Amino acid sequence: MFGTLIRRKPIRSSEDDLTAFDSTTFSLTTAVPRPTERRGDQRVLSSLRVAKLRSELGEQLIRVRNVSAGGLMAECGQHCRVGDKVEIDFSNQKIPSSVVWTREGTVGVKFDQNIDLGELLAGRKPRHGFRPRPPRLDVQCKASVRVGKLYYTVDVHDISLGGMKVEPIDEYCVGKDVVVVVESLRPVKGEVRWYSERRAGIVFDKPLAFEELAEWIGKRLELASLKAAYKQD
Repeated sequence: MFGTLIRRKPIRSSEDDLTAFDSTTFSLTTAVPRPTERRGDQRVLSSLRVAKLRSELGEQLIRVRNVSAGGLMAECGQHCRVGDKVEIDFSNQKIPSSVVWTREGTVGVKFDQNIDLGELLAGRKPRHGFRPRPPRLDVQCKASVRVGKLYYTVDVHDISLGGMKVEPIDEYCVGKDVVVVVESLRPVKGEVRWYSERRAGIVFDKPLAFEELAEWIGKRLELASLKAAYKQD
C-alpha cells in the first residue's frame, strides 16, 4: 500500500505546489529529521501539519515539518531542552518520545519506538465529508462569552485552532453566534455547536493562526515553569 502511495504522482497546479511545499514531509527512514538534511530517499507529502507535544510543564502545539519512522522535526512555540521526555499526540496516536536537538524554535524528537508510517497516514486520511479535528490543548483558565446581550463567565477546558470547550452555559445558546474573550488572547467570533450538561463546544468562524495560539500557550507554560521554580526555592 505504501509503495503505491509513493509511486503515484498527481498532476499539480502551481497553487497545489505551494500547498505541498507547506505540507508535512514523510521520510521513509528511521533517522530523526534535521534542518540541514537534503534527503535522496523517496518521500510522501500529507496535509498533517499540527500536532500536540506534552511535557512535564504542559501541552503545546507544534507544526510538524518532517516525519520519519524514527522521529520528527517541528516548529514549537515553547523552548524544549535536549533530553526532555515528551509525548507526541497525532490525534489517533500518542507516541512516547524524547528531544534530541533544538535550533531556533525548531525541535528534533526521537520516538521511543519506530512507528508505522503507513498506519499514521491511513489514520489521518479524511473520510468523505469529514475534516479531522485539530489537536486540542487541555487548559484551565477563565473566559467571557457574549451571546447577544448576555455575558457568561466560563471555565475553558480545552482549546484548539478551530474552537474550544467551555462551561457553564445555557442550552439555548446552541446555534447562536458568540464572541469569546480569553485572558491574554484577542476576542474571537464563533458559534455554539453542541451542548451537554452545561458544557458547550464553540467553533471559531476563522481558525486561530498557529503562531497566535502557540505564543499564547507558550506564555502560559513559561508562567507555569516560573511558578514551579519558585516553589522549589
